[in-house]
Amino acid sequence: MGLYVVAAAKGSPGVTTSAVALAGVWPGEPILADLDPAGGDIALRYRDPSGQPLDPDRGLLSLGAAVRRGTAEVRLTDHVQQLSGGLEVLAGVSSPGQVQGLGPTWQHLAKSLRSVPGRDVIADCGRLMPGSATVPILQSADAVLMLARPTLEGLSHLRELIRGLSDILQLGSYDAVPVGVALVTSYRDARSAGNLRAILTQAGLSASVLGILAEDDKAAAAIRIGDSRRARQSLLTRSAAEIGDRLRALGRDRVEGVPPAQPLGQSWGRG
Repeated sequence: MGLYVVAAAKGSPGVTTSAVALAGVWPGEPILADLDPAGGDIALRYRDPSGQPLDPDRGLLSLGAAVRRGTAEVRLTDHVQQLSGGLEVLAGVSSPGQVQGLGPTWQHLAKSLRSVPGRDVIADCGRLMPGSATVPILQSADAVLMLARPTLEGLSHLRELIRGLSDILQLGSYDAVPVGVALVTSYRDARSAGNLRAILTQAGLSASVLGILAEDDKAAAAIRIGDSRRARQSLLTRSAAEIGDRLRALGRDRVEGVPPAQPLGQSWGRG
């Protein structure tokens, strides 16, 4: 079904935690793919239902090996593992060298990520650069979610990253891969989304500001240790559900040829 990328520019906005939060509230049974070029965190942080570490030989590397062998039917589901909370994940690599070793298979990996019957894939691509090995994944995505913190440097790096990816993603054209942006900040922050929208408009960049992923340290800590119960009613989880709805809407609009809308902000929050 669909392929949705979560990524960031320079900085530490918590891409993996945000991707896990999104997957936890995503409709259906999504698969979380750990594609961070710097090395994945999923296998380091989480355990399987029996409390054991994930199998390091099963995941992105085994999927890439199957693609290279030219197996007649490469199925992503043959390479995923289940976390203790029930989420199925494609474990990432442990070093940047392993990412580069996948080489030209990235284009075929993108096809595998898009071809899971009845299931969406959320791809954690970590920090991005225009020359990143994961560019084919972005180009195949239904929509891309960029995360940033609302600091001067955070917004500047985000603007330049989107500018650098404009040609790659054909932003502004009919065939563009939709880019949405969410800010990791306090739910009380009523200004940052508007400021970011103004920055992107002034720069002439085609990206939709989707709102805020609430900064919630307790919920983020619970998500990092796989305690989804503690995080279930948190502001982080509630905001992730809303951002997920808007991200999927971007993907649907692309299919239907509808220009991206600019959401006004979160409907949850105080009270």
